[in-house]
Amino acid sequence: MRLWERMSGHARRPLKAAVLLSCALIAGGTTSTVFANTLVRVATSYGDFTIELFDEQTPQTVANFLGYIDRGDYSGSVFHRSVTDFVVQAGAYRWLGDCDFAERQPGVNCSAQRITQQAPVVNEPGISNTRGTLAMAKLEGNPDSATSQWFINLGDNSETLDSQNEGFTVFGRVLGDGLNVAESINDLPVTAAGGEAQQMPVRGSSVLGLPLTENLVLINMHRVQRYSTALHVFEHQTGILSTQVTTDQFGRMSLVLKLVESETDIIFEVDPRSMVDLEIEPAALASFSSDDQRLRIPQLEVNDNGNLSILNNVVLRLSDEARLRFVLESYE
Repeated sequence: MRLWERMSGHARRPLKAAVLLSCALIAGGTTSTVFANTLVRVATSYGDFTIELFDEQTPQTVANFLGYIDRGDYSGSVFHRSVTDFVVQAGAYRWLGDCDFAERQPGVNCSAQRITQQAPVVNEPGISNTRGTLAMAKLEGNPDSATSQWFINLGDNSETLDSQNEGFTVFGRVLGDGLNVAESINDLPVTAAGGEAQQMPVRGSSVLGLPLTENLVLINMHRVQRYSTALHVFEHQTGILSTQVTTDQFGRMSLVLKLVESETDIIFEVDPRSMVDLEIEPAALASFSSDDQRLRIPQLEVNDNGNLSILNNVVLRLSDEARLRFVLESYE
């Protein structure tokens, strides 16, 4: 697919060339580093963080985890367990949205839906459950029972988890200061919401009956090529644009737009399952105005297979509301 840029008052030219010529490497305040292992960006209601997976040390566990990510099983999932200074855990449930009283069918068209579990993965212990690592949850007394649930170690849990149930498989680690996000979630009050969510972290002081979207800590995940702390990132190889935006109708949210094949325009389509309500309000949020149907991104980091650039004042126009499609209109 050939990508073209449409600029007001200018002739069209290939976007790739325009991107690479538009700016030098990343501006101050953005960190981007190459890692040999697979990287995954995790968007939550309390901000994003990136995890590095231990591809060589725990290959079966990593393949299992990436399978859930690539199928979109973790899109719209929730943190359902939080134990102070111990772990925050996810991977059991996806959130289908708030229930309409007249037509509600919890677990079918609203509320929580259990993530479909794939075949259990063989235990691969050996890496210690130290602070900031990711490990797989499993059934008591069955070391080879890990499926979709995973947790972040918030303390040095090696003394108990490295040996308990033949050891919990550590398959990744949180990069940079991303652990601050997990700790913010761990600071929240918890409630017993049913099922495996007996210590579910919640936004707000209490949850009565079925929880609402505004109560939950939501999650979305996708693979990335590079580790970056930039708020808005586009990667050519995957065609994914991740951003955090404030809207005049729906408040603040994190979301993913995917590049759509087109011979004439640069078109992105929002992945509805990637939408995560934001509790925080970072500086330099993108904005969407329903008045003029424009999504404005103040600064976008572009990764073209390792060549990094910055685009300023990127404007995308909503061109197809039914399919949530945006066309690139301009940038500086």
